[in-house]
Amino acid sequence: MNEEMEMMLKGYGLTTAHIFYRMPDHPSLLQSYLWQHYDRAPDFPEMKSFLKFWEEKLDGPLHSVRYVHRKLISPSEWRALQGEFILH
Repeated sequence: MNEEMEMMLKGYGLTTAHIFYRMPDHPSLLQSYLWQHYDRAPDFPEMKSFLKFWEEKLDGPLHSVRYVHRKLISPSEWRALQGEFILH
């Protein structure tokens, strides 16, 4: 089994963060960066670790972060339907 599948079975899901940061040389300008990684909700340790790295090591100060999270393995919705299609 591959590593991604093992992580999904442990409760990880795909987290996408849209990060806005200020340009170091032009602080009035915002730049955006997209980050994706497998992470666990609701604590998001991977994203928090990445944002900590950003604040400590990179020059562009963070403005804001928007994120979404989707568990890739979850109960599916289904419903039984009754009916038939008649074709010639």
